[in-house]
Amino acid sequence: MMFKLSNSLRQYKKETFLTLLCIIGEVILEVLIPYYTAEMVNQIQAGAALSDTIKSGGLMALAAILSLACGALAGSFAAKASAGFAGNLRSDMFSRIQKFSFSNIDKFSTSSLVTRMTTDITNVQNSYMMIIRTAVRSPFMLIFAIVMAFIMGGQLALTFVIVVPLLGVGLYVISRFAMPAFRAVFKKYDKMNESVEENIRGMRVVKGFAREEYESKKFFNASEDIKKDFTKAERIVGLNGPLMELCFFFNTVFILYVGSKLVITSQGQTINVGQISAMLTYGAQVLMSLMMISMIYVMLTMSIESMKRIVEVLEEEPSIHNPANPVMEVKDGSIDFQDVAFRYSAKAARDALFDIDLHIDSGMTVGILGGTGSSKTTLIQLIPRLYDVTDGVVKVGGVPVQDYDVKTLRDAVSVVLQKNELFSGTIKENLRWGNENATDEEIKQACVIAQADEFVSQMPDGYDTYIEQGGTNVSGGQKQRLCIARALLKKPKILILDDSTSAVDMKTDAYIRRGFYEYIPETTKIIIAQRVASVMECDMIVIMDGGHIVDTGNHEELLSRCDIYREIYEEQTKGGKPNV
Repeated sequence: MMFKLSNSLRQYKKETFLTLLCIIGEVILEVLIPYYTAEMVNQIQAGAALSDTIKSGGLMALAAILSLACGALAGSFAAKASAGFAGNLRSDMFSRIQKFSFSNIDKFSTSSLVTRMTTDITNVQNSYMMIIRTAVRSPFMLIFAIVMAFIMGGQLALTFVIVVPLLGVGLYVISRFAMPAFRAVFKKYDKMNESVEENIRGMRVVKGFAREEYESKKFFNASEDIKKDFTKAERIVGLNGPLMELCFFFNTVFILYVGSKLVITSQGQTINVGQISAMLTYGAQVLMSLMMISMIYVMLTMSIESMKRIVEVLEEEPSIHNPANPVMEVKDGSIDFQDVAFRYSAKAARDALFDIDLHIDSGMTVGILGGTGSSKTTLIQLIPRLYDVTDGVVKVGGVPVQDYDVKTLRDAVSVVLQKNELFSGTIKENLRWGNENATDEEIKQACVIAQADEFVSQMPDGYDTYIEQGGTNVSGGQKQRLCIARALLKKPKILILDDSTSAVDMKTDAYIRRGFYEYIPETTKIIIAQRVASVMECDMIVIMDGGHIVDTGNHEELLSRCDIYREIYEEQTKGGKPNV
């Protein structure tokens, strides 16, 4: 896990090394300060000349200044290294997610991925800074301070034989009790973020049903759950303070009491006042180092959970990848489903699609009808290889989709979903997702075909009108038409409309279909719809039910022999002819 994460260090290895170097220098200089202090105290007590005292004081001041400089440099290098590491890690995660197929994304909830890229990476960033600073400083300080204490204090250093194990065991026990509570928090973060995401996305629904109080209560409960876990953990960790003070005061009393007796009984021969002063400082350094090590232990425990969640994303292998020698050109828009079966996961109870055999000639217009849950969307998602088939083969242009370069295939297939997304930016910027080099004339023509030009032209800034995040400043029908225009700019071999005219009126829907016939006759067009009027003029209509193709044919053929089609037709027309 550590090796996997260390790959994100890259250009910040130098700053990491310099941080470690500065920390070691800071520790060495810091443990020398009590030594020089003791010498100066002893010189003053012995009545030494002012020049000797100034010399010791100067060395002490120099050590303090250099230690401060090393500490400041270490802080600067550590901040750059940890922030850079987190930035690389965040980019690596985002790049990895971009390569995921739909089946990979299905394993992670949106809220979980957001938490992993924000809270979890922040925890790892803070831990990394702590590791390269405090986790290096504290052990070195502990070792150097104990060594200097035995050099300076002799018998007095025996206090650490009692204090260090007592504090070490106590801090370990405290950390062990705190760990489970910290571990439990992260899954609850996912739940809280999920509540926030759902509420913001569905704000209009929440207000429409006056459910603000219910949503607030749901968020409060999730937040309160996290608070309880953190409070429990922090209460346990809070015992570090009293334990630390107990050991510190025991150490101080022991050194002052035993040291004073030794000074008096040996008349300063065994130990002197300067050594007692140094021992008090070294004692504080030792105990503080142990305290920091325990805090590092707790912090790393929290971060290990975050690390695991991050590595889960980094190690998730995309289920869809390019073949060794991919086909780089899609010849035409013909589509073949040959004995296709598909299920979303190996654990699924049944196939979402089965026994699918279908041939679509290039340039045909095909309608797909079926009830909710009949797997219409699942069927068309196999064409641009958003999912891979479980059995059988899907061909585009006579070539199995697995043999294509993924980008080449998806550039040749435009899919417009019912709930497609617009991104923050101008209308032109959104439309150029379909073709970043599209001219203004091409953009306008695509909007004319999609029946979007009329309302865009009436906007104050026309095609430079700014679209808010999620397209909240345009209606559902306008958003669908802009998404159709965006798909047309790709000049695809295959255009798929997945119930993407559901929010427009029947007249506009008819104009859009007429535009397809006139402007893109060679493009294969697949229209998933709920309205018979949207598909009855298609060259072929596919009727689906329960993940299986029930029948195919044109309007007249299906009307004469397919009970499902006839039932839908009569239900929507009430025996008459639908308005197109």
